[in-house]
Amino acid sequence: MESILELLASPAAWAALLTLIVMEVVLGIDNLIFISILSNKLPEAQRQKARTIGISLALVMRLALLTMIAWIVGLVAPVFDLGIVGPPGAHGEPAFETQFSWRDLILIAGGVFLMWKATTEIHHSVDSDSHDTDDLLDKKKVLSISFTAAIVQILLLDIVFSIDSILTAVGMTDHVEIMYVAVVFAVSVMLFAATPLANFINNNPTVVMLALGFLLMIGMVLIAEGFGAHIPKGYIYTAMAFSAAVELLNIWSRRSKAKKAGVGKRPE
Repeated sequence: MESILELLASPAAWAALLTLIVMEVVLGIDNLIFISILSNKLPEAQRQKARTIGISLALVMRLALLTMIAWIVGLVAPVFDLGIVGPPGAHGEPAFETQFSWRDLILIAGGVFLMWKATTEIHHSVDSDSHDTDDLLDKKKVLSISFTAAIVQILLLDIVFSIDSILTAVGMTDHVEIMYVAVVFAVSVMLFAATPLANFINNNPTVVMLALGFLLMIGMVLIAEGFGAHIPKGYIYTAMAFSAAVELLNIWSRRSKAKKAGVGKRPE
């Protein structure tokens, strides 16, 4: 109890909490995009349930991993080394390396799965017998999946993103209480934003392709990190935010033109 009161009275602890919450929310975006796209492939009556279960699993996974911090930290210990090292970068560190830990192997496996899944979804989205471009992104043409398959795939990615999330938290603070609060808050934000995001993606087919492009990029980043390449996350999320902003402008422009065209028509 005394330790909690000390944390509440510490400005440094509050600063660490706010920083960690922001980081956890940002890291949760990847997880949320995947859950939104996958849940939209289910019948409408099952989508909300799948999103709730998927995000709840993410919370359970993160909280469970927090109770095993010593084991989580041990995941970064090298397991084997192939002895291949890339050329030194700007700061002297190698561009890549082949000294793999369990965390690296999990990130590589998750990245490969994410790239395979995104590529498969893109293929199903654009593979059409019709040459009409309006049909290329018709969400009705996307292959549906079963509820169980969706939950299993969400669970697999939850494991990858949860380990990455907890390792980030461990690297930012030594106080488990702060980690718990930040994780619960970040997952609550995910739960609140899941349905609006999924509905927005579902109602704007071009956004589906943009989101799948994000998943491809995230998959590549996970694989690169597994090979020891250090890619600043700020660059990735800035690129994603810029692309999303451009797409929002495109949607706004299309809706504005459609509205003007509708107003300009005279009733016969």
